[in-house]
Amino acid sequence: MWIADQWKDYEVLDCSEGEKLERWGKYLLVRPDPQVIWNTPKNNPGWKKKNGHYHRSTRGGGEWEFFSLPEQWSIHYRNLTFNLKPFSFKHTGLFPEQAANWDWFSDKIRSAGRPVRVLNLFAYTGGATLAAASAGASVTHVDASKGMVSWARENARSSGLETAPVRWIVDDCVKFAEREIRRGNFYDGIIMDPPSYGRGPKGEIWKIEESIFPFITLCSKLLSDKPLFFLVNSYTTGLAPSVLTYMISTALKPRFGGTVVSDELGLPVSGSELCLPCGASGRWEV
Repeated sequence: MWIADQWKDYEVLDCSEGEKLERWGKYLLVRPDPQVIWNTPKNNPGWKKKNGHYHRSTRGGGEWEFFSLPEQWSIHYRNLTFNLKPFSFKHTGLFPEQAANWDWFSDKIRSAGRPVRVLNLFAYTGGATLAAASAGASVTHVDASKGMVSWARENARSSGLETAPVRWIVDDCVKFAEREIRRGNFYDGIIMDPPSYGRGPKGEIWKIEESIFPFITLCSKLLSDKPLFFLVNSYTTGLAPSVLTYMISTALKPRFGGTVVSDELGLPVSGSELCLPCGASGRWEV
């Protein structure tokens, strides 16, 4: 398991009965987590001092209950700043477990000794974009949601990266990749964080079981002659790390060689030896 254990402003304080207690800066949130299927005593005092609680509905979805929580606040990871706000379906605008991947590809960018171009697809609020830009890469950030791209640009400004070489693109990721191939644009690193299901700005339907392998194969055509890395993240239940390894290996290794390693991402649970699993990632590198 790849563990994101370098956070100062975030931690999982406890988890039990389908929920996790988290500290986001100075605020405590309780959110549901389908991995937490055990029942242990909720002894951490934070359970009773929470600032926000997302209640899952038995009919699907859910809603937030707030206790003295601001509409927006910020936390930091290394030299990056992220603006958070609770919104639909329990999210805050950041997946802290991804810091394990940020550190991995940032090291590769810094040690490359040459200009590095990175493509970040399904780029959400820009965590990976900011990490890559901070490490010295030129980044193309693509997401189908105008609101998410605006949020990512806000995070860039807060991180002092407003003048960094980042292209901000609102577009369907598949169609953008197809156009980049026709334009002859290439990248040294590709990051993708595809949803289980989604719609593009013009109603394009994405179903990960049907779409992910053709998309990985398509994006392999965007890699430069000397690529550094290819990263695929998945939060889809049932898409095992070994499946990521097989798909990435099949698409990339015949042309580029290299190695593929996939594993779960995890967050340490404070005061215990446990790590909470949080999806999986597949990493290709030379």
